[in-house]
Amino acid sequence: MAQIGEHRSELSVGVNGGYMLSNVGFNPDIPQGMLGGMTAGLTVRYTCEKYFSSVCALVGEVNFAQMGWKEDILTVDDQPVINQFTGQPEEYQRMLTYVQIPLFARLGWGRERKGFQFFFQVGPQVGFFLNDKATSNFNFSERNQADRVGALRDAVQDSLDIERKFDYGIAGGIGLEYSHPKVGHFLLEGRYYYGLGDIFGNSKRDYFGRSNNGSIIIKLTYLFDIMKTKNTKIK
Repeated sequence: MAQIGEHRSELSVGVNGGYMLSNVGFNPDIPQGMLGGMTAGLTVRYTCEKYFSSVCALVGEVNFAQMGWKEDILTVDDQPVINQFTGQPEEYQRMLTYVQIPLFARLGWGRERKGFQFFFQVGPQVGFFLNDKATSNFNFSERNQADRVGALRDAVQDSLDIERKFDYGIAGGIGLEYSHPKVGHFLLEGRYYYGLGDIFGNSKRDYFGRSNNGSIIIKLTYLFDIMKTKNTKIK
């Protein structure tokens, strides 16, 4: 009774799904576009307190996610590299599948029971590499090496196996939630993930000094309440 915050003890669970745009931060630099992939999984949220106008909660997820990179294979004049065997611009992408586990501290402002709430959440994320799939329109041994520039000429990243299968970093996002006491909670969120680890070795004898994952995610989540605080004043 002496605390400033209003106690909550609410547990919600549900499912999430969305679309990811990702790349890998290579050093030396590899020119890239954003690779599209899917993400889906389970979400658990525990709401513990309302401190002044901020609703405080912890959020955990377990997701399958498709990440990776899509190369812009260009000449020194920023023109597409044409493969001498196929006559087509060379294209290469590599999809990496992970199980990702983010844990967020969440702050929300607005309605808790019925209506809209704006929220912000941030926290650590770990990932476990499952498999990868490379897609290209040329044979690696027949690539147009002469017209490529920089690190694209060696194409080391195309032939290396994923060395570090444990990924970790920081994720954060903002979003909007609509709640209804009889239906549940619907959330739309934009999220960014920055990897602090590398997928390839980064010692002095390795080719890359950095090779960290990064992604932008648009996600929809549905939650239903398992446990709710008995307080008629909560709106």
